[in-house]
Amino acid sequence: MPESNQVALYFLFGAAEDGIEQQVYVGQTGDLRARLAKHNKEKAFWERALVLISRTNSLTQTHSLFLEWHCLQSARDAGRYADANGNSGSKPHTPPPLEADCVEIFHTGRTLLATLGYPIFDPVVKTFAQPVTGETTELPLTDGQVFYCKGSDADGRGLFTSEGFVVLRGSSGRKDVVASSVGTSKEQLRLNLLQAQILRVEGSRVVFQKDHLFSAPSAAAIALQGRNANGWTEWRTKDGRTLDEVKRQTATSP
Repeated sequence: MPESNQVALYFLFGAAEDGIEQQVYVGQTGDLRARLAKHNKEKAFWERALVLISRTNSLTQTHSLFLEWHCLQSARDAGRYADANGNSGSKPHTPPPLEADCVEIFHTGRTLLATLGYPIFDPVVKTFAQPVTGETTELPLTDGQVFYCKGSDADGRGLFTSEGFVVLRGSSGRKDVVASSVGTSKEQLRLNLLQAQILRVEGSRVVFQKDHLFSAPSAAAIALQGRNANGWTEWRTKDGRTLDEVKRQTATSP
């Protein structure tokens, strides 16, 4: 397309493996055709590229350098996608009027990316600060329905969302998977989470280092318990109701 000759900001997306976030690479260029051809040879993870340009061809290299840096920092702060950049870059010198222009472009791009199914700047759990005894505590913005997973020495908290099931940071489970899960996809799920540093071994436990979105509640329960699990019955409210009772049976009740 003729627009590929413009200065552009681009995002390369790769599908998630079991238990791992999707990956994104953020870049900027003045020669998109050559840059994407290079990435196609050197980067195996990506399957789709989204490109942000100016309809009036008004983006400069300063715009693109600032946007690349700002987008990368924002994506890392959100923690939803794993970034494939390998470095954080540095903030380029940007005059205040130009920086304000870039921030406006960023917010437009943020909305467009989310609309296209790539909410890379949005945390999996939105939070607000609430003062508690003079301190600030981050609490999830939900309907208050937190679910708990306590079986098989697990101590997990999670949220059911429209995107899947989120295990909250600090949730923990036993370090080793059960014997019947060794060498199976259940053990591989644990290994993937450890390799991605979403889980960390702490003594005899594995602990979630961040809020993490699973596509299904069963995968979330398996990751915590280290065994086969039905997340619809393993995740329960404080008063003992299962996720199935609260979400599925309620939804199908006349």
